[in-house]
Amino acid sequence: MPASTRDRVVEAAVRMTSDVGWSKVTMARLADVVGVSRQTVYNEIGTKAGLAEAMVQRELERFLAVVTVAFDEHPGELVEAIRHSARGVLEHAQDNPLLHAVVSATHGADTELLPLLTTNSESLLVAAKAVVADRITPYDIGLEAASLDAAIDMVVRVVLSHVMQPSGTPAATADDIAWIAERVLRA
Repeated sequence: MPASTRDRVVEAAVRMTSDVGWSKVTMARLADVVGVSRQTVYNEIGTKAGLAEAMVQRELERFLAVVTVAFDEHPGELVEAIRHSARGVLEHAQDNPLLHAVVSATHGADTELLPLLTTNSESLLVAAKAVVADRITPYDIGLEAASLDAAIDMVVRVVLSHVMQPSGTPAATADDIAWIAERVLRA
């Protein structure tokens, strides 16, 4: 199935942001790259802020697909599912050109995207926690709902922190996250 115009615009914006920076992304340039009118780009995306949100949402869906696969591959082993989902997310982050462009932006308007991943990241957190909570449902954990919510929040925030600022290899970091999760889940 061919990509929708919206998907083509978002993909072009990701490539352009990765190649030349967010400040150089304009609706007119996107229209030229995609081969549509500027009005079509506006009709599909709305504003540049809407475009930024669409780009981040697209990448979030890709990251959460990694989590889903890891949980599917470890149906009876929650800690292993957490380990493999954290490792997969961190490996995906390591090679993600959009994430690299956003995190490494250090000047002018190119820093506009950073708050979508940091200070204004509530929608990212809500979506990630919802996916993890859904994936954890089949496991017999034995924690009260509030404690389980806190454990999920902790794991998601630690992984996202390492996505934004890695401190080790994805494998070593995932092992550390799994170790912490295992202790929390046993409590």
